[in-house]
Amino acid sequence: MARVTLNYWKQPLAAIPAEVWTAPDLTDLVLADTGLTTVPDAIGRLTSLRLLDLGHNAIAALPDAIGDLAGLTGFLYLHDNRLTRLPETLGRLRRLAYLNVGDNPLEALPEAIGRMAGLVELRADGAKLTALPEAIGDLGALRYLTLRGNGIRLLPASIARLPALRQLDLRGNPLAAWPEAVQHLPALEKLDLRWVSLPPAPPWVDALRARGCLVYL
Repeated sequence: MARVTLNYWKQPLAAIPAEVWTAPDLTDLVLADTGLTTVPDAIGRLTSLRLLDLGHNAIAALPDAIGDLAGLTGFLYLHDNRLTRLPETLGRLRRLAYLNVGDNPLEALPEAIGRMAGLVELRADGAKLTALPEAIGDLGALRYLTLRGNGIRLLPASIARLPALRQLDLRGNPLAAWPEAVQHLPALEKLDLRWVSLPPAPPWVDALRARGCLVYL
């Protein structure tokens, strides 16, 4: 199917333009850096969307209808907004490959994120997270997990169940202990623990390096 794009990047908007709702075959909608503060329930009608960019706005909440976007197979950008929570309906986006929720005052990710089976990259830098849900371990396709600059002290044991994870970025988190679970990640190629205060490295860190994993401390 041909791509049908509407791009409003950096155009000041009080609301999503009316022409969006009359484009049933719309595949790419860019509303980044437009000053939007709300997203209406009608967003769920855009079932042909493959990419939705809502980044760099002032959006404080997402409607449950975001979960109706079953066609989202590419990118969902939600970073740099005012989101304090993500709707559980995100779990219905099972074919989405990339999700960026960074730079929001979230504090937590929903358990439903574990149902996003197609997710390859999850970025949550600077999202005020203090923990991750156990369901994170259900993301069997996940290759890149970026959690820089949060308040995470411990990783759930379920992290060890991510067979495809290649890169894990934990920079600048106040980890209370070495994340033991990561030693069991068979595909891990890069572990970034810079700006993290930890005791001397345990033997499994050397074992990771010996198999070719880059470990940054």
